[in-house]
Amino acid sequence: MARKPSKRYRSAIKLVDAAKLYPLNDAVKLLKELPKGKSDETVDFSFRLGVDPKQSDQMVRGTVALPHGSGKNVRVLVFAKGAAADAAKAAGADYVGYEDLVKKVTEGFQDFDVAVATPEAMAEVRKLGKVLGPRGLMPNPRTGTVTDDTAKAVKECKAGRVEFKLDKSGNVAVVVGKASFAPEALEANGKAVIEAVVKARPATAKGRFVQTATLASTYSPGIRVDVSPYIRG
Repeated sequence: MARKPSKRYRSAIKLVDAAKLYPLNDAVKLLKELPKGKSDETVDFSFRLGVDPKQSDQMVRGTVALPHGSGKNVRVLVFAKGAAADAAKAAGADYVGYEDLVKKVTEGFQDFDVAVATPEAMAEVRKLGKVLGPRGLMPNPRTGTVTDDTAKAVKECKAGRVEFKLDKSGNVAVVVGKASFAPEALEANGKAVIEAVVKARPATAKGRFVQTATLASTYSPGIRVDVSPYIRG
């Protein structure tokens, strides 16, 4: 049996024109005007992309540095040893280690949001594919999480760098911030997210890349956003 929409959701949906494409600044303004919940909800951008997720050469993956952060305390785990491990600790990593940390994660440890590894450590970290892969936490050079500069990676993750990856249905969801953020902060973060996703377009993608882009908080209806101003060519 489908769950009945809440009174707040029903009130909010009356304010959103489902057939309209809103400019980003108007979408943010409308989102801020919707009835508020008790918690500080997360705001996300959801994109429906014109790619075939079954084709490896049409994978969409990347990172975006949110100008105003994500509003989340990001827990960073680093697989490294020696100077790289020391640098990660000094930069504020929550967990740092090598063989001991690989063993801990193998045994079920999951209290982290981002995993970083040095190229050397990847020899062991690759063994965690079945553990980290399903959670989207496997370090990857393309997202800057396989690097010898562990301090830089930790600082960027803590400051608001978020990763995104195409799911099996051809969708990408990216954190924009928190509902409590000022409109200007949400708009700047939203612009950065759109540009990052557009930039991640695979060379093999045909036709219109961004089919739809929808802005929403955790319990709000989606607001369709016009992304054409951010697509060149």
